Amino acid sequence: MRIHLASVFVDDQEKALRFYTDVLGFVKKNDVPVGADRWLTVVSPEDPDGTELLLEPDGHPAAKPYKTALVKDSIPATSFAVDDVQAEFDRLRGLGVRFTQEPMEMGPVTTAVLDDTCGNLIQLTHMRA
Repeated sequence: MRIHLASVFVDDQEKALRFYTDVLGFVKKNDVPVGADRWLTVVSPEDPDGTELLLEPDGHPAAKPYKTALVKDSIPATSFAVDDVQAEFDRLRGLGVRFTQEPMEMGPVTTAVLDDTCGNLIQLTHMRA
């Protein structure tokens, strides 16, 4: 068994696609119309056949209160692994990304948390061997 798909609720799929591809560096994998919305996934360019991230519309009545509660409590909706948190922090901050937590070392893990502009906090993480 392996993880095939994870999702993050977004308030605007087109805006999310631009942020997750143009800013974070993911690539679009699937873009299938589903009524008024889309089955829209992105993947890491380093693993195009790996786990997909669904940019899922937050239209369900439970989605917005869920997202609001997570952000209010500073809880990331998901976490992305990077090789160097400080380097990604510097690169993304240079692109205008807002961080709610600057790089922080916690034992063998370094993390930072950013605002994805679509209603979510996203954690960047690196675990030293």
